[in-house]
Amino acid sequence: MRERRKIRDRLSIRSMKNSLIRRLFLLGVMLGISLLLITLHAEEARLWNGNAGTVEITPGESMWMAGYAARKRPYESVLEPLFAKVLYLEDSDQDPIVVVTLDWIGVPRSFRNHLEEKLAERLDLSPHRLLLNASHTHSGPMVRVYEAPDGTMKPAYSNIPDEEAEERVESTLRYVDSVLEKIELLVSEVREGRKPVAVSFSKARCGFAINRRTPVGPGKWKNAPNPEAPVDHEVPVLQVRDEQGDLLAVLFGYACHATVLSGMEINGDWPGFAQKYFEEDHPGVIAMFLNGCSGDQNPYPRRMLNYAQRHGRAMATAVEAALETPAQILSPRSGAALHWEPIRYQEPPTPESLKQRSQSSNRYEARYAAFLLEVWKKEKAFPESYPVPVQVLRLGDEGGGLTLVALGGEVVVDYSLRLKREWQEQDKGTVWVAGYSNDVMTYIPSRRVLMEGGYEGGEAMRFVRSAVHPAPWVPEIEEQLVRRVHLLHDQLRTVEP
Repeated sequence: MRERRKIRDRLSIRSMKNSLIRRLFLLGVMLGISLLLITLHAEEARLWNGNAGTVEITPGESMWMAGYAARKRPYESVLEPLFAKVLYLEDSDQDPIVVVTLDWIGVPRSFRNHLEEKLAERLDLSPHRLLLNASHTHSGPMVRVYEAPDGTMKPAYSNIPDEEAEERVESTLRYVDSVLEKIELLVSEVREGRKPVAVSFSKARCGFAINRRTPVGPGKWKNAPNPEAPVDHEVPVLQVRDEQGDLLAVLFGYACHATVLSGMEINGDWPGFAQKYFEEDHPGVIAMFLNGCSGDQNPYPRRMLNYAQRHGRAMATAVEAALETPAQILSPRSGAALHWEPIRYQEPPTPESLKQRSQSSNRYEARYAAFLLEVWKKEKAFPESYPVPVQVLRLGDEGGGLTLVALGGEVVVDYSLRLKREWQEQDKGTVWVAGYSNDVMTYIPSRRVLMEGGYEGGEAMRFVRSAVHPAPWVPEIEEQLVRRVHLLHDQLRTVEP
């Protein structure tokens, strides 16, 4: 009996052990499944809905080129096609961010307004969630016309012969309208094809941009490489990948003028080659260029086709390098704010001083003064300010995301360097600063550049006809724009759920 009891006790203990093991096994399985579900949910939570697309916008008829006043005739041929591209990203609340890049000299405010209205009607897209950026190629078509004081429409470039003016205005308007329709349709198509995507940010560096403001005397500057002056060689890259991790699109930036070439052939200059080479190396991937604060930055060396191609290859390689660096994953949350900041002009010239200046031996100074005189005769006053667009987009969570700052005009590099420094000092995360966005009206100097003078400091305003700039900006321009950037960023923080 005693032996049987021992055997029965051993069997009971073994049964309890087996039961415990089974329970622990089942608990482990359930825990594993739970962890798997949590992991899958976390992965799903990091996915946006997104897509990208491209459309060719090479002119189909004879057009005047933009960028250099010395040109005397329409373009002769097409070296490389021009493109408009769209990146569409929709966060977890189904709020979209739409980025449009163009191989253009700049974005006219009227173009931005029309596209904004079209996309609001078609897609119910909020204006502050639409970003337009121009590569600033100087080998693209003229895209601006303006209403002269006499009420007639004129080409933006004063070197176009009077007998051709009406024809050039009509061809420009036809072309711009056609591009507007193409982009509107492309945004809709890209939105329809959106799918789950992962979005991340990384960066590298590239070195062919050099500050072009070289001093030649008190208050005098020449356009030549100055290796001692400020530059921003960072190459920020936004990566968009599908659920399998395959690359779908890249949005990359750099602070450098697109002014390698100055001939009579249509092309996208070095940014065009950079996008072309990257896409050739990655079939099916769309590469988009977002121009930075390059108002005082030029590519060197320049003026030869092989240099444009080499700079394009160098940039494509820099984007490749950025893909190799640790990427910052951006969760599918976004915020957007847009403000048109009124920047005042300095004391306007008097009609008497304009009459004297209109007799200048400098033909550009004389034409500028004559233009302002015409405005004065009609309006009896000059504008006191101009609204410069300031846009802030946030991708990802506050504190762990990316802030994309987009400023209008030809912004000098001081803005990018300052905002990056202030973002780091104030522990605001990662910031990417672009210029040439939403409206390119003239140069946007820093206080330093404005006080130094020269082309970017105010002289370039005399070449503008599409807006009336009667005098240089006020010295407070830098503080006002930077303050607005911080206000918009903080505004996005206050609406966090």
